[in-house]
Order: sequence, then structure tokens, then C-alpha cells
Amino acid sequence: MKNKSRIIIPIMALFMVTGCAQSTFGDETKLNVITSFNAMSELCIAIGGDKINLLTIIPTGTEPHDFEPTITDVVNLSKADIFVINGLNMETWAEELINTADNDNLILCVASENSVARINTDENETSEHGQYDPHMWLSLNKAQEMAATIAGYFYTSDPVNATYYEANLDNFNNSLEELANEYVDKFASVANKDFVTGHAAFGYLCDEYGLEQNSIEDMFAEGEPTTAQLASLVEYCRTNNVSTIFSEMLSSQEISTTLASEVDAEVVQIYTIESAENNMSYYERMEYNLEKIYQSLK
Repeated sequence: MKNKSRIIIPIMALFMVTGCAQSTFGDETKLNVITSFNAMSELCIAIGGDKINLLTIIPTGTEPHDFEPTITDVVNLSKADIFVINGLNMETWAEELINTADNDNLILCVASENSVARINTDENETSEHGQYDPHMWLSLNKAQEMAATIAGYFYTSDPVNATYYEANLDNFNNSLEELANEYVDKFASVANKDFVTGHAAFGYLCDEYGLEQNSIEDMFAEGEPTTAQLASLVEYCRTNNVSTIFSEMLSSQEISTTLASEVDAEVVQIYTIESAENNMSYYERMEYNLEKIYQSLK
């Protein structure tokens, strides 16, 4: 999918909208936080709880790499205190949106800024999307680091509630640490380490547990596999005894089903947490992901 991030807004129209628009935030005593997509919102909710007003820019069902901001997004960002993004070239449209919103008081929080990123070795992808894998939130360890970064911005922007944010961060990270440790032992107990996903979003998770992913679509969910690539995937599945093809909301369901039928596997949903899914929290979806992957490898 090609990035289409162009905010083409006639200046007069923008003045008219910003001049008459009502704030979409709630309680004016709370910190106004805008996030780029669902995973960032989940981390902010875990830390900010009921002390923040939260808006998410990218709607459910929209691929973050493909997003086009709207006038409403400009208006909302012009009223925000903090804008939380993933970074690592995930939100290629963010800089232009920030410039258009023209909010001198806005603080930009790049949640990945204090973490070491995976290098993307696919030259075809790096030429357009940069050298790093952006899917950092799909690692429990990296998610803890990102949550700590977000919490730091909340402390600075709202020092009155710093103790509250710190307690939430401790609780959230402790729960992730416990879950991560549980699956270190589980994945160590299985000989098979290979699984197939809809797109290559689980590299950080694989690094965490010594697993190996193969995918139908690339890291940025662009394009569909050629006949030769699909044949290679079929061979990979047979060689590695893959019995489950994991499919995500924003990847090709048809190809996942076709591949599964070729290798006598089942199709199982897995969560990339790029969109809101089934009213589940970040923790619930990560626990689900880990258990489904583990069961597929037994």
C-alpha cells in the first residue's frame, strides 16, 4: 500500500472549521492526549487512566501506513496537550499534520524513542519506509519501555497526578513482565519455532522468544504474494509442519484461506493491535496472541 498522507486544506476552510468547532475533548481539567493508532491508545489508557482525555486519530479498520488525516484531526490536534505516536516511520503523515495544526503548546511523544529498534533488512521496503521495523509494541518487553516513555511525558505535563501515573505504570509493567516470563518457559519447551502470519509484524515478538515468522504480506502489508512466493510459502509450511495460518484484521483473508487449504492448516485470527479489536485490551490481545502461537507450535 502506498502512503497517501496529504493534508490538502484550503486556508479559509481551515479558519472556518477551527473557528467554529467545539472541542471534542471532555473534562477540561484533564490532560488532552491524542494518539495515532490503537496500540498507542492502549498504552496511554494503561498509564493515564481517568486522568486523561483521549482521542485516537486512525479509525478502526484503517491501515496506519495508509492513513490520510482529515480537517477534524487538525482541529483536535490544535487543542491537544500531547500527541503520542509510535515513530520509526509508522506515521509518515504526522509531521505535516503537526505543522498544519499549528499548536505551539503541543508536546510530541515518540513512544519508541528510548528503545532499540530492529533493523529491516528488506531493501525494497527500506527505500520507502526506512531501515527500522516499526512494530515494537508487539513485544511485551518493548511495550514496557514504550509505556515508561509515555509516562515520562505525562509526569512532566501533569505533575499534580505524577504519583497516579507512576502507580499505573508499575502495575501495567508488572503484569506484562509476569506474562512475558510465563511464555519464555512455554516457548522454550517446544522444538518447533516457525509460524506463518498475514504480514511480517511479529519480528520483535520472535526476537523475544527465539521464534521465526514467515508472512503472506511484507512488513508494511503492501501487495500480495506472487505465484512463486505463494508456492515458496506452501513449501515452507510443509517443511516446517505449519498447522496454523495466522490472519490479521488488516491483511488478506482470502490468501490466508487459500494457503491454509493448500497445506491442510487452519486459519486463526491474531491481533496486531493496529486497530481496536473485539473490545479487548492490549494485555488481553497479547495474552491471546502468545497462547495461540504457543498452541500452534506444540
